[in-house]
Amino acid sequence: MAVTADFHIHSSFSGDSSEPMENMIQSAIAKGLDHLCFTEHMDMDYPVTPDSPEGFFLLNTDSYLYDFAKYKEKYKDRIKLLFGVELGVQPHLKRELSLYARSYEFDFIIGSTHLVNKADPYYPSFYEGQSEKEAYRSYFQAVLDNIRAFDNFDVCGHLDYVVRYGPNQDRNYSYAEYGDLFDEILKLLLEKEKGIELNTGSLRSGTKDVSPCTEVLKRYRELGGEIITVGSDAHRAGDVADGLNRAGEILLECGFRYYCIFENRMPEYKKL
Repeated sequence: MAVTADFHIHSSFSGDSSEPMENMIQSAIAKGLDHLCFTEHMDMDYPVTPDSPEGFFLLNTDSYLYDFAKYKEKYKDRIKLLFGVELGVQPHLKRELSLYARSYEFDFIIGSTHLVNKADPYYPSFYEGQSEKEAYRSYFQAVLDNIRAFDNFDVCGHLDYVVRYGPNQDRNYSYAEYGDLFDEILKLLLEKEKGIELNTGSLRSGTKDVSPCTEVLKRYRELGGEIITVGSDAHRAGDVADGLNRAGEILLECGFRYYCIFENRMPEYKKL
């Protein structure tokens, strides 16, 4: 396995997972990983929906840290565990997010866009009243707006998250169709010395490609991008490390020779 670090996973400390943290760790060990970073959800001001009551995505970080420290010690001779978080970014939350990011000694922070004007592309209602192309463009514009507003993160999560849940997913989707926005996003990330992730979770949702798509990964590399992590976006123990072998192959095809892990918010490059 070329990639032996999963840097995007969720346990029962995330509102949308019920998997005990220890199960995730044991699965990672069984699959031969040497690094595992928990990135529990923290989405402030997430709208109430039928399956997400108020506070559903607010992370109890103290409880999370308590269990994390316990298991980090327990498994220290078998796997390196890292303390991370996935922040749901919205421009009006930049102050709250900045304060939160500085309140704990995180190893790694993912900055993700889960909402566009208070609506999550996860729900079919997001696509009502607009074409798929319009919906996708509105999402990519939101990503750009979020990066402009907030930069206390290490990598930008699943850059084309919207495609995972679109009516046709990635059947009619390409980098070229949205290249103007993607180039702005990627150039701004490079300017701010931030990275991106290769997220394999979209494959489990039925897309034919990883997130962001291979063309976007190639473009990031063409522009000089080097900071890239790999994550399964697992919410269940069985999905830990899912797709990591394919991710390594894709990175090599795109011109990368290394992928990144983070500790104390600093990147370390591991050879593919």
